[in-house]
Amino acid sequence: MSDPSRLPLGARWLGGSESSFLVWAPRAQRVELLLAEPTGDPSVTPTSRLAMRPLPDGYHHVVADAPPGTTYRYRLHRADGDVVDRADPASRWQPQGVEGPSAVDEPGPVELPAGFVAPAMHRQVLYELHVGTFSHPGTFDGVIEHLDDLVDLGVTSLELLPVAQFPGERNWGYDGVLPYAVQDSYGGPAGLRRLVDAAHTRGLAVWLDVVYNHLGPEGNHLDDFGPYFTDRYVTPWGPALNADGPDSDAVRRFVVDNAVRWVTEFGIDGLRLDAVHAILDQSATHLLEEIAGAVHEAGQAAGRRVHVVAESDLCDARLLRHPEAGGMGLDGQWADDFHHAMHVALTGERDGYYADYGGLGDLVAQLRDRYVYAGRYSPSRGRTVGRPAPDVPYDRFVVCVQNHDQVGNRKHGERLGELTDLEGCKLAAAAMLTSPFVPLLFMGEEYADPAPFQFFTSFLDPELGDAVRQGRRAEFAAFEQWKGQAPDPQDPATFERSRLDRAVRDRSEHAHLRDVYRALLALRHDEPLITDPAAPDVEPFPVPGHQALVLRRRDRSGGRQLLVVLNADEGDAEVVVPDAGGAWRTAFDTADPRWGGPGGSAVTTTDDILRTTVRRHAALVLLREET
Repeated sequence: MSDPSRLPLGARWLGGSESSFLVWAPRAQRVELLLAEPTGDPSVTPTSRLAMRPLPDGYHHVVADAPPGTTYRYRLHRADGDVVDRADPASRWQPQGVEGPSAVDEPGPVELPAGFVAPAMHRQVLYELHVGTFSHPGTFDGVIEHLDDLVDLGVTSLELLPVAQFPGERNWGYDGVLPYAVQDSYGGPAGLRRLVDAAHTRGLAVWLDVVYNHLGPEGNHLDDFGPYFTDRYVTPWGPALNADGPDSDAVRRFVVDNAVRWVTEFGIDGLRLDAVHAILDQSATHLLEEIAGAVHEAGQAAGRRVHVVAESDLCDARLLRHPEAGGMGLDGQWADDFHHAMHVALTGERDGYYADYGGLGDLVAQLRDRYVYAGRYSPSRGRTVGRPAPDVPYDRFVVCVQNHDQVGNRKHGERLGELTDLEGCKLAAAAMLTSPFVPLLFMGEEYADPAPFQFFTSFLDPELGDAVRQGRRAEFAAFEQWKGQAPDPQDPATFERSRLDRAVRDRSEHAHLRDVYRALLALRHDEPLITDPAAPDVEPFPVPGHQALVLRRRDRSGGRQLLVVLNADEGDAEVVVPDAGGAWRTAFDTADPRWGGPGGSAVTTTDDILRTTVRRHAALVLLREET
């Protein structure tokens, strides 16, 4: 063993009864490993205590008789004389929650089913879900029960909200405090492996939302080990991770190894990095570039395609450009502009950040520059935001009409189906699924699930719970249209209200909407003009006098054409498209009676001009073969 400090962090089972333990704890004068027998009871008193060997740069290591299931803690002897027992910062398993002991996990080899290949970005259809509210059991196994429905719908990839260990059993996941551990109430690491295997068997890829901009407050004891955090920067959620200060090399390793671990130990096919604009790093090589490079390398070594996508509100394509061009090398980023433009068009809300948007016309800028805010003044921020990136392919941007943030960060967590009618939901679906961007669905949106998705927590510290409650209420001050009192995040009823209500799926309008999603996803899969990353850019044309838009895309030869007409008006829209001769066929019409619509649109072509009347809150998709 030439350099034990390069072994995997945390507990690593070596086979038989032995495990390796490696921890970074520069603030401890010495560290002991406290072990308990694998009895199945994680609260048993430690049966042995082993001194860990100090290594350079603050690492401590020992190999111990500790088969899978063995629980353990680290005893830290600090310079001030204090002695504290703590869970492993790189714990793989916390069977008794964040304050309990860690446990040795038994990772098996990642074996993909024969023929499984994760889709390329332009073929992705992401489905974001929260494990705790997606099914009645609220577990990974509960998700497995519904995978066949998602395959039938046309989804290609699950995107799980964060599953790192958080306090209690109710949380969105963004208060995780042990980023290597898999939430015990969801089924722990074994449950996540079962879900990934079951998804792969059905041809579904699995993406995971990970949080590297902060850690949660309760049960967070990493400061006892070393300078994991910095006081040079502050995020909206608490102290920032130490990505560029003294001793940051070990912190960066902690983060990068964590990202790689999801790929190598679980077979995860993609990572969504939360709010990367809050990862503050002035290093020559940004932490994001290091994460992306390491994850891509791990995927390539395993013969797999693994994607790294970031959430960012900076509207800056440096995230996506190759490092040789001064970028960070990520595969994609969330583009919330699309959601905001559609939301304003359908609801008329203009409070808060919605004041920055005018409706469907904003999609002209997004399709041209990839961002609505591409060097444009933002009233809600009081400054100019973004820069254009017309050279970046459309399939590097993930768009949605609902997601956990845009639903859950409303005061009452209303979904789009509560804010518009069936026709509006169908229009939103068509706009997203016929766009050249990568679509992301939020769990239940495909049938307009009536359950809200509200913000919920289960902090054990009553003062912390009260602070979250008050902070949540203050957060909505800029949204004057949102009346009433915000739900109490600590109340278990808030969590229960947020569970999906699948009983409505087969009822009239809900069933019609699901049929629309299924048919649109089939069209997206079969029609290359929608997703081809090499096709010319979409040509958008606002319809004068209406909240309506025409989108035209031609194939590489210019012969085949796709027209999408979107009408968010409260009345029908007369649409005239010049230079549109030839024989067009209707590929999809959300107003068709088969989807519960009021009746489809008639299309006429005379003198090389196409004319049609598109119904209120409707989308019309037309195709013309080569002429």
